[in-house]
Amino acid sequence: MADFHQNGNIAQFHNLRSRPQEELIYELDTFAQSRKISLILPSLYSELEGDALPNILAELSRVSYLHRIIIGLDRADEAQYRHAREFFSVLPQLTTVIWNDSPRMLDIMARLDALGLAPQEAGKGKNVWGCMGYLISCADSAVMAIHDCDIVTYTREMLDRLVYPVANPTFSYQLSKGFYPRVGQGKLNGRVTRLLVSPLLIALKRTIGDRDYIDYLRAFRYPLSGEMALRTGLLPDLRIPSDWGLEIGVLSEAWRNLGPRQVCQVEIADQYDHKHQDLSAEDANQGLSRMSTDICKAIYRKLAADGTVFTPHVFRTLKATYYRSALDLLEAYHADAKMNGLTIDRHAEERSIEMFGENITRAGQLFIENPQETPFIPTWNRVHSADPTLLADFRAAVAADEAEFG
Repeated sequence: MADFHQNGNIAQFHNLRSRPQEELIYELDTFAQSRKISLILPSLYSELEGDALPNILAELSRVSYLHRIIIGLDRADEAQYRHAREFFSVLPQLTTVIWNDSPRMLDIMARLDALGLAPQEAGKGKNVWGCMGYLISCADSAVMAIHDCDIVTYTREMLDRLVYPVANPTFSYQLSKGFYPRVGQGKLNGRVTRLLVSPLLIALKRTIGDRDYIDYLRAFRYPLSGEMALRTGLLPDLRIPSDWGLEIGVLSEAWRNLGPRQVCQVEIADQYDHKHQDLSAEDANQGLSRMSTDICKAIYRKLAADGTVFTPHVFRTLKATYYRSALDLLEAYHADAKMNGLTIDRHAEERSIEMFGENITRAGQLFIENPQETPFIPTWNRVHSADPTLLADFRAAVAADEAEFG
């Protein structure tokens, strides 16, 4: 069995490889006989043309315990949707491709907009939210997993280990979060976690004092990982952020709805690499610059909801404290890289820290100027309350697209 210890009351499962993988798979197959397991894959059409997705499908084709796979397809025209249907048809599981840009789906979004319940911007958050709604309408799964479609080092073991804690009926975990070392091509990766989130949480603790929520986030080895699994009973009341704060937002929802002992993190890979975002220091609305701002706002919103008072003075102090904390951590990252034969570009790392520092105050200014901003997409329970037929019509629209364009 994997090693286990507590960090901030969040259970961590480490991959010691002391147990044959075949045993884990056998148990998952057994669990799946009474607790169906489904997978959500949010995808851009462009990812079908990349190197990662064909290998991901080859690995998933060998996963016998998966009942259903739902692909949310963004930025695709009719011909590309047809190609996507053929592309994903190699999967042996029940497979659904949701064409998010189809006329029928746009009509569904128009109905939501008329109710004031439509997602305010396109992106991964909206995609995942739609896939969750479709899974809720299917009403046949006990466990849902999600991961990205750009993982170039993907193996089926990632999914096996990710879903096990929530699929095992003898465990109390409702949400499982993946973690892994961010090393690739001889370099330390994971810039946003290393250079923004980790020093920001340290700086927040020094600036505003102890908060249980800060300790909770700091307990996660990789809070921004896109790999998570949860029991589907959580889905109807889950608030999904529509911006880049999706991963932090889901962890915040787990903090709001669950006790720490119902949440765990599991090591799912020895190495992990995926498509890297540009820094986009010149454009605050793109790349890691936009992502960092949205992540900061997500954290500020949660702390404010718990009673923390933010002022411009607090954000100025926070920026200065963050900058010192980030530079201190950079020294440790540099030493870690050297000890393990990895390269690290200190100039590029410090440029990232400078940009993140600016975005900490930028996010703070946006938060103060628009305190009523609600970037969360309404829960599916609220949608059902406002329009009891919409979920069924959503599923029917997906089926009609498949029938017409399949």
